[in-house]
Amino acid sequence: MASWEEFERQAPELAKVARRLMDSYTHKVLATLRKDGSPRVSGVETSLRDGELWTGSMARAVKAADLRRDPRMAIHVTSRDPEESDPSAWEGDLKLAGRAVEITDEAVLAAFELPGTGSHLFRIEVREVVWTRVDGNELVIESWHEGVGVRRFRRE
Repeated sequence: MASWEEFERQAPELAKVARRLMDSYTHKVLATLRKDGSPRVSGVETSLRDGELWTGSMARAVKAADLRRDPRMAIHVTSRDPEESDPSAWEGDLKLAGRAVEITDEAVLAAFELPGTGSHLFRIEVREVVWTRVDGNELVIESWHEGVGVRRFRRE
């Protein structure tokens, strides 16, 4: 899996849009897997720092337990709805998938100044990034997959 920095190197234009959307919207949706394999969605915040994508969790949060058990995850960044008269003004949605690696190194944890005791810190390794938007009367889906590169699809 790729670091955020590696994704930026491989897909600079898509990464620029992805970063803008990630930075514009504080609250995102994290999808994890429960013990029984069913999905769980939780609110999450992320940060881009030192070429990596990071997220945290309060101590004993179920999303942290999910990620510790099975690191596969996805993040969805939504954006404001456009005016009905101009659907092309929609910024689009950003989705990314990969793996969350828990960081336990005390020096790294201290540098992030996490709130409370026992908070969790995860570095996100990226496998795919997808940006969906509207252009005129077409839905445009631009995606990057590790090892494949960038692809763009248009649908009417």
